Amino acid sequence: VQLVESGGGSVQAGGSLKLSCAASGYIFTSCAMGWYRQAPGKERELVSGISRDGTPDYAASSMKGRFVISRDNTKNTLFLQMNSLKSDDTAVYYCAACRKAGLGGYVYNYWGQGTQVTVSS
Repeated sequence: VQLVESGGGSVQAGGSLKLSCAASGYIFTSCAMGWYRQAPGKERELVSGISRDGTPDYAASSMKGRFVISRDNTKNTLFLQMNSLKSDDTAVYYCAACRKAGLGGYVYNYWGQGTQVTVSS
């Protein structure tokens, strides 16, 4: 299984970025997916999740209304549209695939290498 994120970069506060995650090595539609992020000195946090059929099923409260998760099952690709970016959104963003229920929430089996998003104020 390989997950490759792209689309990160530097942007000014208020701007937008769209992250992509290209998946390979498994049947894309067999797995739910998600986006996580980890800021310097902070724990990794779940940003958003999406079911196998493309229904978003989780969004962190601090990002609701600004970030939109989607997937294209014909292209084996996951997306995260990020709008109205704030300096607090600066982090490495990770794509994750194939989750199962665990203590305290879902546990994902596969991870990408991450893409840096830097928001300057």
